[in-house]
Amino acid sequence: MKCPTCSVENREGATYCKKCGANLNLPAPWTPTWRWHLKTLLTIYAVLILFYLTVNAVLARLPEPYRPRQIPQELTPWLK
Repeated sequence: MKCPTCSVENREGATYCKKCGANLNLPAPWTPTWRWHLKTLLTIYAVLILFYLTVNAVLARLPEPYRPRQIPQELTPWLK
């Protein structure tokens, strides 16, 4: 069993490290799994999409002088 503090190898079932005296019965620190990463990324994407749709809906309801202007077709012929 390896000590999480000083990385010294101790005998199996040891309660304390023979070098630094750290408690070896403490649970291992939490490490994220691929499911946690997937859930977190999907949550971030969902929040960003919801934010985009909300801002788009608010901008569409603005009065004419405050609404974002459209780009004229003659300035962007490659977008056709």
